[in-house]
Amino acid sequence: MGHKLKIAGWVSVGLVAGALTTVSLQTVARSTLAPLPLEELQQLAEVFGMIKTNYVEPVDEKKLITDAIAGMVSGLDPHSVYLDKKALKDFNEGTTGKFVGVGIEITQEEGLIKVVSPIEGSPAFRAGLKPNDLITKIDDTPVKGLTLNEGVKRMRGEPDTKVVLTVFRRDESRTFTVTVVREVIRTQSVRAKVIEPGFAWVRVSQFQERTVADFSRKLNEIYKEEPRLKGLVLDFRNDPGGFLDAAVALSAVFLPENVTVVSANGQLPESKFTYKASPGYYARRGNDPLKLLDEAASKALKSVPLVVLVNEGSASASEIVAGALQDHKRAKLLGSQTFGKGSVQTAVCLETRYRLENCPTAGLKLTTSRYYTPSGRSIQAKGIVPDLMVDETAEGNLFAVLRTREADLEKHLGDGKNPLATNPELEKAREEARKRLEEELKKPAAERRLPEFGSGNDFQLKQAINLLKGREVQVSKTMTERPEAKKEL
Repeated sequence: MGHKLKIAGWVSVGLVAGALTTVSLQTVARSTLAPLPLEELQQLAEVFGMIKTNYVEPVDEKKLITDAIAGMVSGLDPHSVYLDKKALKDFNEGTTGKFVGVGIEITQEEGLIKVVSPIEGSPAFRAGLKPNDLITKIDDTPVKGLTLNEGVKRMRGEPDTKVVLTVFRRDESRTFTVTVVREVIRTQSVRAKVIEPGFAWVRVSQFQERTVADFSRKLNEIYKEEPRLKGLVLDFRNDPGGFLDAAVALSAVFLPENVTVVSANGQLPESKFTYKASPGYYARRGNDPLKLLDEAASKALKSVPLVVLVNEGSASASEIVAGALQDHKRAKLLGSQTFGKGSVQTAVCLETRYRLENCPTAGLKLTTSRYYTPSGRSIQAKGIVPDLMVDETAEGNLFAVLRTREADLEKHLGDGKNPLATNPELEKAREEARKRLEEELKKPAAERRLPEFGSGNDFQLKQAINLLKGREVQVSKTMTERPEAKKEL
């Protein structure tokens, strides 16, 4: 079963969406602390004392306290989480797009680590690693038997330290070793290219600190190559979200100035807000990343015909942008109904009550608001419904059932149930999809029925280009709108 779950994770972003949610970075005033329930705290102290004196073996006091805090927060909803030092490091790596490692995008194949692509300019790139290389050893540890996460941990480490990789290159039928010096790697969350004369594709894989600046640079390159762009495809498929500021800025690229992008409502005054398409709502410390856009490109992007690709893995910040563009009738949405994460988390350092960057101790990511599209729609546990429902392949949605959605998560806002636990038909469909995916992964990449996004075999991208050209779009004959998850009273 473990192997099947790993394979299911290949097409699922549910857990990622829980970890990398729409985050609003703000200060939480100390005066907002509520009166303490003394009776319940006394009971907690009694339990703590009993564990300390009566448990079968000694227990670390700090671990007891942090476990109690973590349990208290995790009981709220899937996206609220207590962040210890390790979790803080992982969180900051995810949101800043920076980590220490060798610089390769990887997957798992036949129990080995397969290089999908070395990140340009990274230590792995300079060492000559190529796509499809198989890593068989990390230092003296065989990769066979390690999970993908275990392999990642062994390749990461401290800056300027060395790791020896044993590599098998199939097309040359040889095995060799390379010594790579770890350094700070900056991941790329934006990819773009001209698909054909007049039409371009830009993919945003998540909303990190540098995403909008990278987006501006990529669009400059697109307009330099194709100054008379007739249509643009904006790809948010499997984008789990990220920074709220970045979502607002990206929306502002395409929308008229000062129109509403998103609003939110929560208990505290600072949890009630409206963000508009204006630098005052997204520029940090006066730094507007959209100023990197060439003037001609910036003007053209306000009116270029636009199609947005979404699927069940499009969550949080990507849903904010998609919802804003749809409500303002700026773009047509194509694909499948989105993840349905309609909440905003505030991330703070517990010691300073400020943002998590350089936090010395522990942090808290707490759900503080529900967000709404410009027309007032809440997408919580429902998602954004595309204007045109289009299957992921010409043969239909082969693996979409494996993707987890907000409504599938326990304790999601709006419902405390987990439908996956009580839906035998859905679990049967998932099992069949897992088997199909196992068979697909045995095939060469070029022969798989679920192609890489942006490739020549990307069915949904082809339909998006057809829509931009005014041609017929092959809409799904089986997909229907998912109903909103209702809270049982």
